[in-house]
Amino acid sequence: MTRATILRFLSGAILAAALLATVRPASAAPGGERTSGVGNVVLVHGAWADGSSWSKVIPLLRAAGLQVVAVQLPLTSLADDAATVKRALARVDGPVLLVAHSYGGVVITEAGSDPKVAGLLYVAAFAPQEGQSALDLALLDPTPVLGELQADPESFLTISPLGIRRDFAPDLSLMEQTVLTATQSPTAGGASLSAPVTSAAWRNVPCWFVIAARDRVVSPNLQVGFARQMNATTLTLPSGHVAMLSHPFAVAAFIARAAHDLR
Repeated sequence: MTRATILRFLSGAILAAALLATVRPASAAPGGERTSGVGNVVLVHGAWADGSSWSKVIPLLRAAGLQVVAVQLPLTSLADDAATVKRALARVDGPVLLVAHSYGGVVITEAGSDPKVAGLLYVAAFAPQEGQSALDLALLDPTPVLGELQADPESFLTISPLGIRRDFAPDLSLMEQTVLTATQSPTAGGASLSAPVTSAAWRNVPCWFVIAARDRVVSPNLQVGFARQMNATTLTLPSGHVAMLSHPFAVAAFIARAAHDLR
């Protein structure tokens, strides 16, 4: 690890520690009524990934006093993925901040109308309107990763090793890129990425958005537009697509603050 990397890590850790120190878990009045914030966070990964996408963020959220669940999407269809999130919500006791990365933003837009969902937080994610799919949105402002998608005989897509290194996770170490390449989850091109949402949950709850300014998967211009359309509170990071892995302290602090600020 170089001196510059160490300094960048320490500065991020110090900043996040200061932010997390101001966050307290949701408290309850004597009658059981919540007085501030929500205590539950459900994390939803994107395409070509799994719940370990949040491995650096989960311990930080737990340190802030939050209960955390990271779902494992099958990535076989939008309907299957939304049902998986709804099952996770059913297991949680109390209101939830629902957080998603990338294609996961489509999933929480579809599944986030659940009455337990108090707010939505998008990390470098798609946030469609009714009738839009992830593919529809990606084609509005194409990014380099589209040229690195590879389809198998059943139309499940993966990203080439070059696409992982150059586009998906360019600001991670070579070792992390190698692991992401080997463990990526094939994603249904038709039933998942091309499936339109039937409702837009972001219309009805408070929203937050982490904009990854150097993203080569979900266009940063699209991300800015999504945040504006939902009037979201935003955080812009000098990050590639997997901001929760390259900037975990900042992302965790932003999630914790959003959970705390919900009423």
